[in-house]
Amino acid sequence: MIKFPQPGEYVDIHTHDARSAANAFILENLMAHEGRSPGDAPEQVCSFGIHPWFLNEENYDRLLDSVKEATLFSNLIAIGECGFDKLRGPSMELQRKAFEEQVSVAEAMGKPVVIHCVKAWDELLPEYKKLRPEMPWVVHGFRGNSDLAAQLLSKGMYLSFWYDFVIRPEATPLLQSLPKERIFLETDSADTDIRDIYKKVASDLNLTVDELKSIIVENFRRFFKV
Repeated sequence: MIKFPQPGEYVDIHTHDARSAANAFILENLMAHEGRSPGDAPEQVCSFGIHPWFLNEENYDRLLDSVKEATLFSNLIAIGECGFDKLRGPSMELQRKAFEEQVSVAEAMGKPVVIHCVKAWDELLPEYKKLRPEMPWVVHGFRGNSDLAAQLLSKGMYLSFWYDFVIRPEATPLLQSLPKERIFLETDSADTDIRDIYKKVASDLNLTVDELKSIIVENFRRFFKV
């Protein structure tokens, strides 16, 4: 039986390492090229998708098949990370094709989507308009400005903040300008503690850590409809 975050727990919405901090709910991200499966650790909830860095013409069909196969496991609760990257990866045409296929899988399975987007907002935003998804999207590793955040929020997306950005002083005014019910926090691939990230963000928002934990648990329940 899948366990979802409980009141009082930290939520790490995106990590590539399932090692758990004390009292933390971990959503582990598995990438299709790695050859791992949600079935390898059925007790660990995960997301699964094709990261654009590791996509090419030769492996496209195989990676897409692995995404479809991953949906057979009950501990898969989101599709992704998937999306667009203009600094690394194949052509935008192939990235777009893979992204649209994965969104189609997510919609068919009733799963939210975890977005990777680097220097490619002019690709992501038109895709949202074109695809008109019913399932929610969360942009992981967000480190943009308030104007970009407002555009994404206006589409109904959630924002999960890049660990290194969110602990910087310049992140404070952005955090304070956003609706608390649309944010998540993550460790991604960093050797860092989710509790330290919560401590800094709670201070920025003039909340206690316990208050912030309660807000993000509710955000999780709303986002995943649990």
